Amino acid sequence: MSFIQKPQEEKSPYLQLLMLAGYALLGAIVFTIIAMVIIMAMYGMKAVTDPYVLSGAEPKYLPALQILLIATSLGLFLCPAILLPLTEGKRPGKFYKFKKPDLKMLGLVLIVMLVSMPFMEWVMLTNQKMILPDFLKGLEHWIRRKEDETMQVTLLLLKMAGTKELVINLFMIAFVPAVSEELMFRGGVQRTLGRIFKNQHVAVWLSAAVFSAIHVQFYGFLPRMLLGAGFGYIYLWSGSLWYSMLGHFINNAYAVCVAFYMQKHNMDISKMDSVPQFAWYGYLISFVLTILVFQIFKKQTTNLS
Repeated sequence: MSFIQKPQEEKSPYLQLLMLAGYALLGAIVFTIIAMVIIMAMYGMKAVTDPYVLSGAEPKYLPALQILLIATSLGLFLCPAILLPLTEGKRPGKFYKFKKPDLKMLGLVLIVMLVSMPFMEWVMLTNQKMILPDFLKGLEHWIRRKEDETMQVTLLLLKMAGTKELVINLFMIAFVPAVSEELMFRGGVQRTLGRIFKNQHVAVWLSAAVFSAIHVQFYGFLPRMLLGAGFGYIYLWSGSLWYSMLGHFINNAYAVCVAFYMQKHNMDISKMDSVPQFAWYGYLISFVLTILVFQIFKKQTTNLS
């Protein structure tokens, strides 16, 4: 039986947002169950009774955490983004306008991601120094504690003894999020918000804010929102998710590769995101180059259309 029906007028964008949320909840439940079945097949009833298993605190249990994280990404983001166009009676490729990528445009995405890295580092370091008012100190302590817990999980995932672990992390941390999150937030959320507000700039920044907030990392909110906005404009100007997916993959893969390099050279990866690597003028040059390459990318998309 085919889910693809005859072309029809799209449903209300408000209904589409509710559908995305509903599909996300359903996907999270279904894929968590699937992940738990797989984990229980690997570790037996320990997967349910021993909290150590799903924490990945011991190396032998790390695959359980990896499976759960991949399942969460697929259920929360990929499934809703695929189910939405099918519900509308359209093929996902046509619904999200997966135009054939141009080699020159792919190269520009690579360049913009590379030149923006120093500036994004400055934004991240600035965000980490943010201090809440005194009356919100309780909230700040809670946020700091949650950030530390998240960092511990991240450090566990980034422990790589060799090429096998590197490939697994590139798939889990770079490839899967690049595909699933771009489909959900740029393809699903940004596209739908554009229909609601009739203003693509509002849609780009709102979807970027949601994209950042969903990661529940206050001290990484600003850089992640800027990244989301960058991916949003890449999608808006090019009309193809291939380019934003590539940008997302490069960003995440770079972090994984840096962590791998640092461990190979006996460097402390816990300091990877907390020590400035450039002088102030390096950050300024990066910002200027980022704007310049974005303008070139936008102009190039106009020439191709």
